[in-house]
Amino acid sequence: MKQSSYTIHGRRNRWRENSLEGADENVSKKFDWYVIKKFGPYVGRYKGWTLVSVALMLLYTVLNLANPFLIGVAIDQFIGHNDLRGLAITGIVLIIVNVLMWQAQYWQVWSMSWAGQQILYNLSSDMFTHLQSLSLSFYDRTQIGRVMSRLQSDIDVLESMLSSGLLSMLGSLVSLVGIIIAMLAMNITLALLSFTVLPIMFVIAAFWQRFAQRSFRRTRAAISVVNATLQENISGMRVIQSLAREERNRDEFDELNAYNRDTNLEASRIAALILPLVEVVAAMAIAITVLYGGVLVSQGSLKVGVLVAFTLYINRFFDPIREISQQYSQLQRAGVAAERIFQILETPVEIKDKPGAEQLPQIHGEVEFRDVTFGYNRDLPVLRDFNLHMKAGQTVAIVGPTGAGKSTIAGLLARFYDIQQGAVLVDGHDVRDVTQHSLRSQIGVVLQEPFLFTGTIRDNIRYGRLEAADEEVAEAARAVGVHDLITQLPEGYDTLIRERGRNLSVGQRQLISFARALLADPRILILDEATANIDTFTELLVQQALKRLLHGRTALVIAHRLSTIKGADSIVVLQGGRIVEQGTHAELLQRNGIYASLYAMGFRHT
Repeated sequence: MKQSSYTIHGRRNRWRENSLEGADENVSKKFDWYVIKKFGPYVGRYKGWTLVSVALMLLYTVLNLANPFLIGVAIDQFIGHNDLRGLAITGIVLIIVNVLMWQAQYWQVWSMSWAGQQILYNLSSDMFTHLQSLSLSFYDRTQIGRVMSRLQSDIDVLESMLSSGLLSMLGSLVSLVGIIIAMLAMNITLALLSFTVLPIMFVIAAFWQRFAQRSFRRTRAAISVVNATLQENISGMRVIQSLAREERNRDEFDELNAYNRDTNLEASRIAALILPLVEVVAAMAIAITVLYGGVLVSQGSLKVGVLVAFTLYINRFFDPIREISQQYSQLQRAGVAAERIFQILETPVEIKDKPGAEQLPQIHGEVEFRDVTFGYNRDLPVLRDFNLHMKAGQTVAIVGPTGAGKSTIAGLLARFYDIQQGAVLVDGHDVRDVTQHSLRSQIGVVLQEPFLFTGTIRDNIRYGRLEAADEEVAEAARAVGVHDLITQLPEGYDTLIRERGRNLSVGQRQLISFARALLADPRILILDEATANIDTFTELLVQQALKRLLHGRTALVIAHRLSTIKGADSIVVLQGGRIVEQGTHAELLQRNGIYASLYAMGFRHT
């Protein structure tokens, strides 16, 4: 069925609102200076190689300019006077000049490519480091596919520019200046007459630049959203197929893909427009030169060799203009790509260590939330005047309806977010006063959907403690009851895990994540719905693993399973961002309050 225009336009409007296009359009139109300023420190690290490349480019340009001059000399001085010896020497000089040109160009391209790759390496490394330092709130509001687009496709565009485009364009500009000087030296009148077409060229370039910059910015934004949509659909393929959404998703993707295609076709059309216009202007200049120069030759006031050299210079005069026209399209694309990359690099780090932050000493595990108010949106608090005290070694379970703030408490304890009011204390230390590394290295987190990284099972278990020996890895696995399951696999601990652990069952992934947490040996452990997806058959293994995992540690348990909750030292019932009940399982049932109602409604089966 054909969708209404309202639906299509509505979806496109939502896409525009959520895409990076809006952000790109807000960037100053004078992005060239912005990009140059930001690129300066990166280029400065390799200024030696850059200067060598520039010197080689200048040498190549000067040698290239010698060719028409030598041909003109050969015609007027040697061919006209039947001087074969002079002609032979000129030919040898031409060969030497062109060999030197080839050598200069080869080493110039290599040196610039080397410097360009080093610059891209540092830029990519800085992006990766910065992305790791950004708070979770950034990822809450940003599509991963759009970040990946900037890390990959935008970097690829920059690579093309740095490897050849930028220096080639500079070489074209130098060549253009050299040709102008040579033409003026040979015949000022003829040169000035040839330059009469330049105002036409400047007008064409000015109009073209205005449309090209806007068009290339749209193409970068469009590909970002296409990448984001692809990433989202691939990640959610199980849900898509289970709900039979393939056809609808294809239609929505086709619409976004069509917009991406159209923006790229528009950019290609604008890029293709400049070259034919340059050719027309070049033909006009050559025609003027040949007509007027021919008259001068017929009058005897200009030598044939000079006219030939002049004509060759005019051809070469427009060669750099053609190259600049082509390279300028690439430069525009690269400028927009760099602009978008530096937007990421300039995204402020919301959660950072305060000046003079101390290292959190080895903790016992006492936790206190004191009058905490927090909201992801400051105007809509999730927790209000929240107070909770957890003794060292105590297990506290938190239950409540969806949206009550259970996972928020876990995030605040690990300082993934900063509170608006109050304090979160660990052994009496405000988490904002200590370094994030010293805090998080003593807190373990096990999530509902355990995340395993590509690599071996052994690598995943010691992910939080790389120096752990193989025997320590095996001991941690034995402690949580997953050692036998691992050794039954053909490759044992060397079994390669596919993306996100897809080749393992949910139970196996969860037990491996328990082993990883146990090996890291945190003093505080957060279980955020860690047993929600466990099947009944695996539950016994998981519960046994949990007992070992929680022993001697302060634990914050967010769960729905009664088997996980009822053994807690204290159960906290959360509603509307506040604690409404607190006690043991038996105490809360006796009160016949909200917890008892949740239990009666089927909590015991969830």
